[in-house]
Amino acid sequence: MLWIPFTLFAAFMQAWRNAFQKRLSQDAGAAAVTLARFVLAWPLAALYLWLLYRWQPHQPVPAFGGYFAVLIVAAAVSQILATALMVRLFQLRNYAVGVGLAKSEAVLAAALGVFFFSAPLTPLGWLGVLLGAIAVWLLSGLRRAAGAGVPVSTLFTGLGSGLAFALTSLWVREASLTLALPFPFGAAWVLLLVIGLQTLLLLVWLGLRNPPALVSLWRRPGLTALVSLTSCLGSIGWFTAMSLETVALVKTLGQVEVLFTLMISAWYFRERLGRRDHGGLVLIVLAAMCVMWA
Repeated sequence: MLWIPFTLFAAFMQAWRNAFQKRLSQDAGAAAVTLARFVLAWPLAALYLWLLYRWQPHQPVPAFGGYFAVLIVAAAVSQILATALMVRLFQLRNYAVGVGLAKSEAVLAAALGVFFFSAPLTPLGWLGVLLGAIAVWLLSGLRRAAGAGVPVSTLFTGLGSGLAFALTSLWVREASLTLALPFPFGAAWVLLLVIGLQTLLLLVWLGLRNPPALVSLWRRPGLTALVSLTSCLGSIGWFTAMSLETVALVKTLGQVEVLFTLMISAWYFRERLGRRDHGGLVLIVLAAMCVMWA
């Protein structure tokens, strides 16, 4: 059951990371805010791995194969895409609702896990998936899309972010298991390599295509550091939990992040949610409980 505290810690850190990303997105574009998530996280991930080996110096250094490399590249690119779409959500609608849309990640991870990763669900688990789908429908405002409500494009942006995050999680778990290292070394190696590749890709991309985006981060060093710090701490929690338990269970329990997000939205951003939005958030929590108990 060690995966539970790691998941709760990750959810709390991720809620704050999203809040800091939203604030940073007011002054920087989506690509720059996405880079802020990784740019200082890589040295922190390296420090974390170094401390693990100082703690247990006799643990082996893994041998990396071609399949492992493919998983790392796929996870890194997928998470970059997911984060960019998440930042775009911040600019489209209410903060807490935007995060709720991206929480389709848990539902999609459960479905993909069943069909492609040999992770079957019990009837109670499928009930949780159904509740999660209803919650996403409520939060998306699809019924109001034809009127004065949320555009359908917002729904697809949220679902796209959730799908990319779900694939990232599944590939991260697969990569950690492929290394076959003692806990928590496999997750730490995957974290280091994924974040390192993400940082390199985004630095090269922005350096060639959008240098002013790098300047925008340089002008907000404190906020950039907060995004990177909370992102790295959250990733340590997620990667470690997913190396211990299936993605569906981790991500559905991790939806308690929505509660943290709701509190941050009210306290940090002074935002208010409608009755339907509250209902969707409650259903997301119920979905998380059902899948965890399954």
